[in-house]
Amino acid sequence: MTYAVKEIFLTVQGEGVRAGTVAVFLRFAGCNLWSGLEKDRASAVCKFCDTDFVKTDGLNGGKFQTAKALADKVAELWIGDGVRWVVCTGGEPLLQLDDDIIAALHANDFKIAVETNGTVLAPEGIDWLCVSPKANAKVLQTSGDELKLVYPQAENKPSDFTDLDFTHFCLQPRDDSFLGAKDKATHSDAAFQYCLENPLWRLSVQTHKAINVP
Repeated sequence: MTYAVKEIFLTVQGEGVRAGTVAVFLRFAGCNLWSGLEKDRASAVCKFCDTDFVKTDGLNGGKFQTAKALADKVAELWIGDGVRWVVCTGGEPLLQLDDDIIAALHANDFKIAVETNGTVLAPEGIDWLCVSPKANAKVLQTSGDELKLVYPQAENKPSDFTDLDFTHFCLQPRDDSFLGAKDKATHSDAAFQYCLENPLWRLSVQTHKAINVP
């Protein structure tokens, strides 16, 4: 299998339960809920994505012909000691993440975290699974370590998901500022208040945006 990758870079996890954890981010190209092209945003299932996952022209991106080649590129970027984490994201990483790349990353001593929209069932071997439901897309992956809901979404309420089998539930304020909207503060206040009133939910803040790092 050829793996289409937008970018790979070393950073610090900026959001969710694992915020603050050093990791290599492996961003796969492509998604099943939006083409990534602005001309298609209005008709997309997920209209508020703020990530560029189109093509393979990002930092260390490209088309990798083998799982080993991709896993070795990830390993090249790790610095120092500590638990070696790779975060597989997108787009939608589970369109490409398969048994071969999971085995190759584990062979390079990486723990694997995945951020998915939940519309594709996850393979075995993932060490941390975060599901982030989008709009009215049916969630097939109903268990994992973390459910992270962007809030608010017209189609989804937090209470729609509390009966699912996740260890942690996170509410992340929706950021439309990249679209020129001015609702970020309102969304942050709403998410903060919801967590106060429903302490099952943990507030997830996008730290990397606040300190302006990748």
